[in-house]
Amino acid sequence: MFAALRPLLFALDPEAAHNVTLAALKTGLVPAAPADDPVLATELAGLRLPNPIGLAAGFDKDAEVPDAMLRLGFGFVECGSVCPRPQPGNPKPRLFRLVEDEAVINRFGFNSKGVEFAHARLSARAGRSGVVGINLGANKDSEDRTGDYVTGLRALAPLASYVTVNISSPNTPGLRSLQDGAALADLIARVMAARGELAVPLFVKVAPDQGEDDWATIARACIDGGVDGLIVSNTTVSRPALASRHAGETGGLSGAPLKPLALAALKRFRAETGGALPLVAVGGIASGQDAYDRIRAGASAVQLYSALVYRGPGLVTRIKAELAGLLRRDGFSSVGQAVGHAV
Repeated sequence: MFAALRPLLFALDPEAAHNVTLAALKTGLVPAAPADDPVLATELAGLRLPNPIGLAAGFDKDAEVPDAMLRLGFGFVECGSVCPRPQPGNPKPRLFRLVEDEAVINRFGFNSKGVEFAHARLSARAGRSGVVGINLGANKDSEDRTGDYVTGLRALAPLASYVTVNISSPNTPGLRSLQDGAALADLIARVMAARGELAVPLFVKVAPDQGEDDWATIARACIDGGVDGLIVSNTTVSRPALASRHAGETGGLSGAPLKPLALAALKRFRAETGGALPLVAVGGIASGQDAYDRIRAGASAVQLYSALVYRGPGLVTRIKAELAGLLRRDGFSSVGQAVGHAV
């Protein structure tokens, strides 16, 4: 079905096509994916997952279709980024398909309907099964961006399976400076204090574009601060060799060209953390082999988004089948046994 629909979707502006997709998902007429192979069941920071393939933040920014995406076969879904106050984001156009590269460039700038909207959406699904996390952002005009993460966490953590602090988007000026040592330590201390006694895992999402001295600093701040895991990584501001006419657009690059950089970042954070923190791998994952490579490099789970643009929702089922076959081929009876096996 996707093969027939793809030319129609690609005839639309990318953001318009995305909105059409969301509207279709909201109807609830989503076919259920086949049951997961038992070999794929795993855990992430205490969360039990039917499979390790997650939906990355950015697809469902306002928590409007998490259950539809779970039904398509994802083991977990991350909604967001959600900002405390509604904001429109950057001017359009702000989303570009790089078809020749199977890549995407976006400069959305945390367009968000705000915490209140997301709260209502998550409240509406209270009691339903499935791991649904929430990714938090900061308002562009905020005078206290760390305070924005505290606000979002206090409002949404009680309704979420886990919370991700996104300090690595390249599309909000100055946001990535929160990855710096002292700023990151202060942010972690404040959000951990706000979490209090809630048994909700807290993740930090980091960029792949780090200076040589930054890897160890970030890893140490996260370990010392008590966070539950790292999501590695966000989009990149670098530009590898690209064929598309949109290659020069400003924003974060994702998709196939991000794969080597994201894998290298994963390996570096695995080395710097020594396996002390669970890692979630993101960036350029489009096959079971890609997922397997990240797991063997130290990831407890993976996330994808851009590959869906080019290969459709059936990709999730294909990745799971391929991954299950690779695990069994190499004698693993679970995902957990393979985590970090290549390190």
